[in-house]
Amino acid sequence: MDDISDLQDHLGLASIDLLGHSAGVNIAVQYAVRQQGRVTRLALITPSGRAVGLEPDSAMRREVLGLRQDEPWFAEAAASFERVAASDGGGTEADWVAMAPFFYGRWDTAAQAHDAAEAKQTNEDRARAFGADGAFDPAATRAALAGFGPPVLVLAGGVDLQRPPAIVAEFAALFPAARLVVQPGAGHYPWLDDANWFVSAVTAFLAS
Repeated sequence: MDDISDLQDHLGLASIDLLGHSAGVNIAVQYAVRQQGRVTRLALITPSGRAVGLEPDSAMRREVLGLRQDEPWFAEAAASFERVAASDGGGTEADWVAMAPFFYGRWDTAAQAHDAAEAKQTNEDRARAFGADGAFDPAATRAALAGFGPPVLVLAGGVDLQRPPAIVAEFAALFPAARLVVQPGAGHYPWLDDANWFVSAVTAFLAS
């Protein structure tokens, strides 16, 4: 949050439109509620709900799984999902590798390249700090979001296993009047699945 504030000050911007994706949504909402007068609009893309105590259950995820049964990789990926679910998010590295197609709307060369690059883009020390006990105060954040005034867009991917539409809808309901949109056929990275649809939805919100 300090990094965002420093950048905003450096650019001399009294207010900004702030977009967060996945885990970054947790930082974005913290900044938005603490600096509400400095945020004009808030766009939350396939949001993680750690900051507000929202996590999808296996039933929500199985509903999404059922939409992918015709995919050639489905059987192996679904079996890996069941092993991970049975171990409460554990599972082997091989299971997580096999599940990767579920995080994309299309398991094509672009998605595979994106997935392969993830390991080089992860700071494990910061990830551990992010997930540490006490890093967030969900009750306080929920209370703050209930009075959040600026416009909010919450975008879900229609086949996002990480953040199924059902849990994203619960996230949107925490705001007084958030705009919830579900991008058809999109996974956790909706701009990869249909860039035109994604850009149109986000820019229409920012222009409103």
